[in-house]
Amino acid sequence: MKGKIVVLGAGHVGSHVARALAGGQIGSEIVLVDLLPEKAAAQAMDIADAFTYPFVPVTVRTGDYGDCADADVIVSAIGKPREPGQTRLDLLGDSVRMIHVLARDLRKAGLGGPVISITNPCDIAADCLRKELNLDRSRVFGTGTLLDTARLIRTLSEQTGCPRNKINACVMGEHGDSSIIPFSAVRIAGKAPRDVAGFNAEDALRRTHEIGMDIINGKGSTEFGIGQATAFLVQNILTDSKAVLPLSPLLKGEYGLTGIHCGVPCMIGRQGIVQIIELPITEEEQQALNRSASVIEKHIRLADEIRASL
Repeated sequence: MKGKIVVLGAGHVGSHVARALAGGQIGSEIVLVDLLPEKAAAQAMDIADAFTYPFVPVTVRTGDYGDCADADVIVSAIGKPREPGQTRLDLLGDSVRMIHVLARDLRKAGLGGPVISITNPCDIAADCLRKELNLDRSRVFGTGTLLDTARLIRTLSEQTGCPRNKINACVMGEHGDSSIIPFSAVRIAGKAPRDVAGFNAEDALRRTHEIGMDIINGKGSTEFGIGQATAFLVQNILTDSKAVLPLSPLLKGEYGLTGIHCGVPCMIGRQGIVQIIELPITEEEQQALNRSASVIEKHIRLADEIRASL
């Protein structure tokens, strides 16, 4: 699969994004950029070494912001990782300041393809990056609830014994503790969840919220899940697949929400987000989504105040 992908940030998440891209033969050139050039170079060499046995025809190298000008996809994985006991929202101040500096350099370099933001807090960071870059909502968006959805599908599979590829589900709202599951849109082997033995809605939502912190408490960081999820997203962009994935774009009235980035189903194509899909959710689910959106909106205001002071 041809394509140049630039990964900004060569830490836990950025390096695993690059590793998943190379392992999946997603793109022909993967470029790692970091404030510590020696770290990016070391990560690139280590990843490149992994694909001699077996051979994978992909170039993995280090680069600089200038590589973004002709990139097919740019992944922003800058930021500090969560530590035990921290929520994603606790990272807000550091992330906003880092995005402000990054965007200044990216504006000078120029941007080729769409920009995917992984930085936490995901929805607020995506909003901040889009504003700083002054680009359309189709071109700058967050991974949103993509990883949350992977965790939900795994949980539903473990509850019911149904293979993951037979489960259609998504998480919506904040990439965080206020996210919601529209169970009215979930199908397990084609059936409504309530008709499947072992299904437990309360446990599914609880586990979706808790899994990330369980991983951080156990090993210090999350990396494999988000790396693979982002690589899958990039693959769907490069192939212009028109797949529908739960991401965090700017909403302009969809689901009754305006002016915030929020996890919702999105159709993906070569230029980024092609269309935002509005599911026919129930009134109760809409109210829960509104509550999650209010958490995002509050922190976007805080981010804007920080940006104004820079």
